[in-house]
Amino acid sequence: MMMHQGVSIRNQKKKKATTNSHLPLKNIKSADLQVGALFLLLFYIGMEIRKLKQLLDEKVEFYNKPAFIEKDPVQIPHAFSATQDIEISGLFAAVLAWGNRTTIINNCRKLMGWMDNKPYDFILHHRDTDLKPFVHFAHRTFNATDLLYFISFLQYHYSTHASLEDAFVPGRKYIGEDVEAALVHFHNYFFSIEHPERTKKHISTPERKSACKRINMYLRWMVRKDKSGVDFGIWKKIRPSQLICPLDVHVARVAYRLGLLENEKSDWKNAQLLTEQLRILNPNDPAIYDYALFGLGMAERY
Repeated sequence: MMMHQGVSIRNQKKKKATTNSHLPLKNIKSADLQVGALFLLLFYIGMEIRKLKQLLDEKVEFYNKPAFIEKDPVQIPHAFSATQDIEISGLFAAVLAWGNRTTIINNCRKLMGWMDNKPYDFILHHRDTDLKPFVHFAHRTFNATDLLYFISFLQYHYSTHASLEDAFVPGRKYIGEDVEAALVHFHNYFFSIEHPERTKKHISTPERKSACKRINMYLRWMVRKDKSGVDFGIWKKIRPSQLICPLDVHVARVAYRLGLLENEKSDWKNAQLLTEQLRILNPNDPAIYDYALFGLGMAERY
């Protein structure tokens, strides 16, 4: 198993302080030995954490830049400037973000084109005849039935709300430790009107132990904001510190090899555990390391 330089965070936690019986320590009290060994162990762990943080920070700096947008589905919402257009196009880009990235981007562009590249206006004011092109749409298992329901829900939501942020956080401010409750609320609200049962698989929920990778990525786009300009930061009810790092099989593999996870499972438990580890490195913005872990997994095949 490939490991980060030194001992992983995972293995460090399992180590116990020990003493070398060959050292001339007869005149040193046992309590002093224990304290000294513990101090050295903590110092060693601290050194390894700093090395890991340095590695991930370097990868964040490399991947979190405007050039990243050009080959990523996040380019779809970047074609717009109005908040609602960004929200709607971003949701479709995130939900369809599995498989070949070129295909993802092309299919998202097709959808936006059918909406006359004015998704918010289309959602609110389209007529039944405007939906004819959509009945033949398919992206992997996401088909026309799913697409038409998404359009129906968005029209339902935007008829009474100014932002899709309210679908995640109905109140003025989100107070959860992480976004688990917001994801559960969004899923339940999204399917609170008459809906096709098959479409439920396209909006994940922690209640089904899903890692909710694509929705967490969508929240990262909407909530995070920094000078690089990849993420939009247009939503303010959720803080970046509350975000969960998007976790898929590639990120889980990298996180395991770096010692950030005990196994390579891509589920909700590991998404939370990974984020807890990343908060040690950056308490205010753990999801920023999605750039590093994704880059190591997909671009560098770590």
